[in-house]
Amino acid sequence: MVIIQKSAALFEEKIANYLKEQSSPQSLYIPMEYMIQIGGKRLRPAVLMATSYYYNTHLLESSVDAALAVEVFHNFTLIHDDIMDAASLRRGNPTAHMKYGIDSAILTGDVMLIKCYDLLMRYPPDVALPLVKVFNKMAIELCEGQRLDMDFEKRFDVSIYEYIEMITFKTSVLLGASMQMGAIIASASEEEERAIYEFGKNIGIAFQIQDDILDIYGEEAEVGKRKAGDIIQNKKTYLYLKALELAEGVQKEYLTDVYMTSSLSLEEEVIKIDKVTKIFDSLVVREYANQLKDAYRDLALSHLVNAGFGNEGIEEFKLFADYLLNRTV
Repeated sequence: MVIIQKSAALFEEKIANYLKEQSSPQSLYIPMEYMIQIGGKRLRPAVLMATSYYYNTHLLESSVDAALAVEVFHNFTLIHDDIMDAASLRRGNPTAHMKYGIDSAILTGDVMLIKCYDLLMRYPPDVALPLVKVFNKMAIELCEGQRLDMDFEKRFDVSIYEYIEMITFKTSVLLGASMQMGAIIASASEEEERAIYEFGKNIGIAFQIQDDILDIYGEEAEVGKRKAGDIIQNKKTYLYLKALELAEGVQKEYLTDVYMTSSLSLEEEVIKIDKVTKIFDSLVVREYANQLKDAYRDLALSHLVNAGFGNEGIEEFKLFADYLLNRTV
């Protein structure tokens, strides 16, 4: 992934400079700097920049402002998500609201969203307008996905189809939009824009399925957040929904009942995680999840061949897909 890695390295330099520009009042911008600097893979800005490069090799630098907008937006959503989830850890560090307080985290998130538009408006009008349209569509869908995710915690009739719709909006449209924005900057055709968006979107779905698997089966130190948080928070992930579909008798009754329970003690949470994980293992839902993940990877690659890249670009993004879906962190 030569160009993606080159893009990520350039982006790290650019975002460090950008954060230095956000100076006053410090109490507003320090949480922003903290959230962005505590880690993250920079996947979305890197593939945005690489997408522009593979359409026009002279545009790597020109895509930086859009890449900054995408990364600032991504971290804004994480700040607010962590508040809604009452999460204490993000990337192995205290969440922004735990470190700086809820009020500060909310306000910092708000200004980060506004900064995204400021960055996109740095482009000429004939580029900025299409970028903002794609950005707005993605941002609305992401909010819809977050709302669905929250609603699912209180519903007991969620279908696997609804789960896929939710993660498409909450997670994968951001990756798809990032790549489409890179294509816009490079003046790609509408057909190429659609193809690269679909590639990113479907890889994003597979990425989220892998994330759900890692939440339970990854090590806490690797994942960077509390292990099995999805089970504790009664998240209706694919693994849970597939288990509910396959389970019978006592197993089905337990899964239904335990996902109606909240406010558990630490000891009760440990018992819940252990029992739910054993049910998942007995029903081999991890294997089902891996099969679904692979199906979305194949669908993504079918769109990649229509994106208008040469062989080098196709191979680069195939390696990117493999990296995402075989990762352990």
